[in-house]
Amino acid sequence: MLNYLIRRLLYMVPILLGVMFITFALFNVVNTPTQMAYRILGPKASVQAIDNWLNNHGYLDAEGQKIPTYFNTAPGKSLFDSLYFRSMKRFATFDLGTSFATDEPVLGMLKRGAIPSLCITLPAFVVGLFLSLCASLLLVFVRDSLIDRWGAVLCVAGMSIPITVYVIFGQWIAANLLNWFPAFGFNLEGFSTARFIALPVVIMIVSGLGVDVRMYRAIFLEEVRAEYIRTAQAKGASHARVLLVHMLKNGMISIITLVVAALPFLIMGTLVLESFFGIPGLGNLMTNAIQTSDFGVIQADVYLGSLLYLFGLLITDLCYAAVDPRIRLQ
Repeated sequence: MLNYLIRRLLYMVPILLGVMFITFALFNVVNTPTQMAYRILGPKASVQAIDNWLNNHGYLDAEGQKIPTYFNTAPGKSLFDSLYFRSMKRFATFDLGTSFATDEPVLGMLKRGAIPSLCITLPAFVVGLFLSLCASLLLVFVRDSLIDRWGAVLCVAGMSIPITVYVIFGQWIAANLLNWFPAFGFNLEGFSTARFIALPVVIMIVSGLGVDVRMYRAIFLEEVRAEYIRTAQAKGASHARVLLVHMLKNGMISIITLVVAALPFLIMGTLVLESFFGIPGLGNLMTNAIQTSDFGVIQADVYLGSLLYLFGLLITDLCYAAVDPRIRLQ
């Protein structure tokens, strides 16, 4: 198993390097550092202000000359003393740099935004997973009945409604008409935190329930036709045991694939919900960075998201071996 983990970690390196190479090219070749400086400082910024900005963000060397993008061919300089290799060295040591707009360390900004994001995504993920599994098992249990047909209709209807519609109606009904929850803002203090996150959590659960129930229902319908289900039924196993023990256990491979793949997105937050509700999470941070052309935050966010997704795939394989004894990590 140790050899497998080492190989998987080594496989992750070229993938991560490829993602960061494309990201670097988009932010430093398609948009040059000078263009980024004008976006941040404004089109009427002076030449001195532009040079100061480039120097503060590591685009100029000690002599005030622009550092080459990929390779440094200047006499007496190292070939790898370039923007690209400096950037890769920083990210390899988890130095995410500073914000282009505020000069604040990006790592601190990400740490500050992770807690509000997890306050929303984690309970929504756990409750949503439980409800979707229960609903899909129920529909499989009563398959081909009127409840199953209406359940499929409701799932398709839920999938067809954009999340912005849920947000608008949720704020209008629960916040404005009934005054149950605040419509905007966030406060990380005891019970008030629950009041601020309750409505976004409910909206996130409801908006994703249709997709999840449809997926899990399809997985369980495939399993219910398998030989081991008929064998268990022939031995006199109850319907509850067949569903909750045999079928749920054997369907875990597909469920793990869907669940673990969603874990990185839980940490990265939700762009729409955090923007609409004014929650200072990672999703809202990313939205503000895009609006203000803060390429330092965007590049760090892409790096962190890629890293989390690759580790999510590794965790998926480990979970496969844990739930299915036929799978060996070799």
